[in-house]
Amino acid sequence: MPSLATFPGLTITGAWDIDAGRLSAFTTHWGVRAATSFDDLLGDGAPTIILNLTDPTAHAAINRAAIEAGRHVWCEKPLALTVEDAVALRDLAAERGLYLASAPCSVLGRAAQSAWAAVRDNRIGKPRLVYAELDDDFIPAAPHQHWRSASGAPWPAEGEFRTGCTLEHAGYYLGWLMAMFGPVERVVSGAARLLDDHQTGGGHTTPDYASASLFFAGGMVARLTCSIVARHDHRLRIFGDGGIVEVEEAWANAAPVRIRKRFTLRRRLINSPFAARAAAPGAPHPLVGRKGAASMNFALGVAEMAQAIAAGRAPRLAGDYALHLTEVSIAMQAGGEHRIASRFDAMAPMDWS
Repeated sequence: MPSLATFPGLTITGAWDIDAGRLSAFTTHWGVRAATSFDDLLGDGAPTIILNLTDPTAHAAINRAAIEAGRHVWCEKPLALTVEDAVALRDLAAERGLYLASAPCSVLGRAAQSAWAAVRDNRIGKPRLVYAELDDDFIPAAPHQHWRSASGAPWPAEGEFRTGCTLEHAGYYLGWLMAMFGPVERVVSGAARLLDDHQTGGGHTTPDYASASLFFAGGMVARLTCSIVARHDHRLRIFGDGGIVEVEEAWANAAPVRIRKRFTLRRRLINSPFAARAAAPGAPHPLVGRKGAASMNFALGVAEMAQAIAAGRAPRLAGDYALHLTEVSIAMQAGGEHRIASRFDAMAPMDWS
């Protein structure tokens, strides 16, 4: 909600939640109309875009209902829990002349666009390899039972653990890499559940660790790791012939992007102890303060979607892009080797002017 408020062109017409108490708390806290049902939310024709922020188990059904009601949809990750459902939803939206887009939107933010510009501008020579880390520390030991949203909703631990950190988090850097290097052709992943039932709940075998090698159609290779076991590490490093692009935090739109050159001194190869800061390209977007774990404007995606619809063009994060992000994330969490069937067209760099 604080992110949406940074874009005055966006108007919230209402909210719906199956939990009446949670709906009342949310709409009272934020001053939003409470719909009486999901059909009520859809029925008056007011909303152009539905934000699907439900539990991932409901994503496919809610996406389908909203598309069938003639609405564009911005969906939290993943679009669906199976590739087959994601393909069907992509196709349905296309048939109806609508857009279905997927979080996360951090690829549209300042840090991602700065890193991408550094690669495009040949600041490190030819890029060869990426290491991307999305380790969130030992979450079972965190006091997550006491985590609450601004309107008082508890952090949905059961759903988070059952969905898995890979489906929840891989997209933050995967989206950046897709923008920079295009579609992934092959995924080779090792995934495992390392924690016990008393730590992350019973009745599921969802991995809490995955480390995947991503082989891009253009020849680039990246290693992307997700876990809720290893110490917090959200670094991105892009290694090129002439140096390294470094980012310390995926969840901060204003995270500095640094260029570290390498050189030889006598008989030694040196990575410079001094790094230059990469400038942000284009017009800036609104920033938000730190809220919990992130300092991220979570409305960048829906704002870009609204701008695109108004301009008569496809949103950057919709359609084939959203499907590809979902398919690669599911392959990572599944483990093993997977050929990725989906593809998407090259994305244009973002300018918020």
